[in-house]
Amino acid sequence: MSSSSNIAKIEIFRVPPRWVFVRVETEGGIVGWGEGTLEGHTEAIEGAYKDLIRRFVGWDADRIQDIWQHAYRSRFYRGGPVLMSALSGLDIALWDIKGKKLGVPVWQLLGGKVRDRLKVYSWIGGDKPRDVIEGAMSRKQQGFTAVKMNGTEAIGWIDSPALLEETVARVSDVRSVGLDVGVDFHGRVHKGMAKQLAKLLEPLHPLFIEEPLLSTQPLEIADLSNSVSSPIALGERLYGRSEFRPYLEARAIDIAQPDVAHCGGISELHRLASLTETYDVALAPHCPLGPIALAACMQVDIASPNFFIQEMSLQMHYNEGADLLTYLVDPSIFAIKDGYVEALQGSGLGIEINEALVREYAAKYSSDHPWKNAVWTGEDGSLREW
Repeated sequence: MSSSSNIAKIEIFRVPPRWVFVRVETEGGIVGWGEGTLEGHTEAIEGAYKDLIRRFVGWDADRIQDIWQHAYRSRFYRGGPVLMSALSGLDIALWDIKGKKLGVPVWQLLGGKVRDRLKVYSWIGGDKPRDVIEGAMSRKQQGFTAVKMNGTEAIGWIDSPALLEETVARVSDVRSVGLDVGVDFHGRVHKGMAKQLAKLLEPLHPLFIEEPLLSTQPLEIADLSNSVSSPIALGERLYGRSEFRPYLEARAIDIAQPDVAHCGGISELHRLASLTETYDVALAPHCPLGPIALAACMQVDIASPNFFIQEMSLQMHYNEGADLLTYLVDPSIFAIKDGYVEALQGSGLGIEINEALVREYAAKYSSDHPWKNAVWTGEDGSLREW
């Protein structure tokens, strides 16, 4: 029997700079927005959405958990970056619909807020982290009190110690501006170099060290974590609770960084917040993405006791052709003051998307080659981690 809460339509939009937005509309006319971006694998995500659209149009949008379980479990193969990112966008949109239908922010449906504002940070420097002082000064003027920077450029499995000295000098320069700084190793640095770099950075008291090794090394990361006092953070390349489990059980991390657009949406991010709290691990959702993903993160942050800090992609180096605020009707919703953003108050995700602009940009961008990350090689021609 037809119901006004049944899903009538699911649409996806490839928009600049590298994002995939999801629009879900019910038969009653309520529209929810999600984000299922998977940077560098846009076409794979679009293919996954074709399947989700066939499966879930006609389902009751109120049954968020039932849809989540069917999307995740009813096919023999499950998990991984593509399937989980596609599920994430759908899940976020369903929570947006639920909140709008009931006239409350999503955080009210997650148990209510435990804070009134959220500490935030943004990026300085890019994949070639050189001109960081200018970036740090700009972020400070924007109201940030904390930033993140890549630690190194391309680096060999074992490489010259001089490269590490350059990293330490750059981090010291940023600290001198008066900002806290997280240092992202980006999984570029292998064990023999990572333990050296972590030790060299320790006297500078980084806010955290992110992805000190690739997220395939829980025991090695645990060893590194036990050897330094700097907080260890990771999680953007972990796709749900089962993938976080070995890091938590090995006491390998201090800060969990699940990405709401990759880990299974608001549903799984909220479950991860509770799981990581059990291990006395802080929550700092990864989000170098668009405004929908940021709003979704913030809904969970507002309701999570172990929340620490939220990443924002404002004027990020990847944002070519559009930026974090481009698709918002009211960009002031993410205004930064003294290092914080106020808790979102509107119903659903608490943001209003400029749908006409999304459709306009998607029509132009859908025929373009989708964003791909750089591919780096060393002096000997061998592949290096980006």
